[in-house]
Amino acid sequence: VCFFLPWQCFRALCCKGPPPPRPEYDLVCIGLTGSGKTSLLSQLCSESPENIVSTTGFSIKAVPFQNAILNIKELGGADNIRKYWSRYYQGSQGVIFVLDSASSEDDLETARNELHSALQHPQLCTLPFLILANHQDKPAARSVQEV
Repeated sequence: VCFFLPWQCFRALCCKGPPPPRPEYDLVCIGLTGSGKTSLLSQLCSESPENIVSTTGFSIKAVPFQNAILNIKELGGADNIRKYWSRYYQGSQGVIFVLDSASSEDDLETARNELHSALQHPQLCTLPFLILANHQDKPAARSVQEV
């Protein structure tokens, strides 16, 4: 015999309550155009790789993991957009920097300069950085030591 209200009885028998909330972390994902930022986030979200379109401004994706949710703000990497990256840094708790390890020497140098700027930016300099040397499957890819 259940001496609870019907909803209390149902909850006591069938439900253990809502799962505890997963912590959420806000990250910013930056890198030059074509480095693979959008592909990386699509892969993390289990989206089809056929529908990937390069980001021209910015996009935000929630990437769920078992113990946390990463809210990743991807910023477009075109030359005319990079000068506005810092406007989107506020509130970030980490940085993903994606570079094309098979890019030209000039593009690699530009990527180094952008990375150094980000590492020195007051809103990012104390945050954890993940530097991803993408396109390692291409013949012209440089090793991590070369990058």
